[in-house]
Amino acid sequence: MIDTTLIAYTPEQTAKILQLSKNTVYELIAKGEIIAKRIGKVYRIPAQSLSFVSTGLDNDLFEADQDDRKDLKLIEKEIASARSKP
Repeated sequence: MIDTTLIAYTPEQTAKILQLSKNTVYELIAKGEIIAKRIGKVYRIPAQSLSFVSTGLDNDLFEADQDDRKDLKLIEKEIASARSKP
């Protein structure tokens, strides 16, 4: 099994994957919409940075949302319990 946290793409590869121009990829990097690491004079884009394409969220926000949803029933139960007390 390949550890996807170790996979990184060039802006050119990312442009091809997302079917965008290379310039658009660089603009998205500049805006912070695609997280990229600059190594010397080149950018490398972690595969996880492209998760927003399928989720609409950056990977870290998506994972945080999933963690929050795990606790939702417990939170709702505690709220209901607190509201029922006089």
